[in-house]
Formats: sequence, C-alpha cells, structure tokens
Amino acid sequence: MLLYSAPFAPNPRRVRIFLAEKALNVPMRDLDLAALGQKSEAFTKLNPLQRVPALVLDDGAVLTESVAICRFFERLHAEPPLFGSGAREEAFVEMWQRRVEFGLFGPVALAFRHSHPAMAKLERPQLPELAVLQRERAADFMRFIDAELAERPFLAGDAYTIADITAIVAMDMTKYGRVDIPSGLLNLENWRTRVSSRPSAKA
Repeated sequence: MLLYSAPFAPNPRRVRIFLAEKALNVPMRDLDLAALGQKSEAFTKLNPLQRVPALVLDDGAVLTESVAICRFFERLHAEPPLFGSGAREEAFVEMWQRRVEFGLFGPVALAFRHSHPAMAKLERPQLPELAVLQRERAADFMRFIDAELAERPFLAGDAYTIADITAIVAMDMTKYGRVDIPSGLLNLENWRTRVSSRPSAKA
C-alpha cells in the first residue's frame, strides 16, 4: 500500500492521526500542494479529482476520501475501535462524525479556502463574503459542542473516536481561516487540551 498525503492539508492529517492511534505504519508519499503536485498527470491518473489523501491498495485499486480510508483500516485493525463498538456506539459515532464534518470542519475549511492568499490558485473565485458567513457558522457550532461536552469527555461518548479526530483538525485549522473561537467555552477548551495532548495529534 501507498498513502498519498500532504504535510499541511487537513484531510490527510485526519488519516495520519487515525493511523497513529492504531499504531500503524503505512508507506506515505507527500505531494506539494502549493506547487500543484496534486494536478500532475501521474497523480491525476490515480485520482481524477486531484485531491489527497489517496490510498493505493496492494491490488492497484485507489481508495480516496479520508473517512473511507479510515474505515478501511478500522476493518483491518479493530483495536482500538475509533468508529465505536456495537450498533449503538457506532451509530452515535457516525452521528457526531457527520455533525462535526458539516458543522465545523466544512465551514472552517471554506473560510480558509475563500480567504487565505495561499488558496488563490486553487479556489477560483475566492469569495470573501462566503468566508465571513462560514466563520459565523463555525462559531455557532463551537458553542453547541461546548454545551454537549459538559456531559462527557469526548464528542461521541466516553471514548476518543473519529469524530474527535475531525474536530481537532478543524479546531487547529481555525487560525488559518481566521475563525475566532468564542470566549468562555471552557468545555471545548478542556476537550481541546485533552485531545491535543495525545501523541497522535502530532501526526
């Protein structure tokens, strides 16, 4: 297998954190997104959408989309379970993963893509007014999860999961999208400290 990644891109980082939590060592090849390495002819043959991550399997098939790649490794290596164990847990993890992806990860990514100068080549046209709206949406969702985190240590329950991975990557991306974190969200702040202290967060 070979995983195509990129050092500063959020979606590849989700996969790297997931693999670190599983203590899996998968061969990786980094693409230089600033130099448009993802648009090269060789990579476009692997993923016509020209996005990372992309996992080339041993049989030559190419799996893309970060959560799909994580699910693949979850089935191969069940411990620790990062998508939940049993019907109830799995359903709640899926619910929170989707909530975070739509309510926080997506808005922060859009704020970044539509405001940061480094994205001008990739996001055409950049829409500054869209970035403003997405910052507000992300802040509202942070308030929502702050209230939820008063009830439990992690987003989907008592255990760290893929939902926490998606959320911490989004929170770490806020500074690049100039997304302000509302003041007074102590539960969110404590959760972020807890999750960021895990060795996998450095992946």
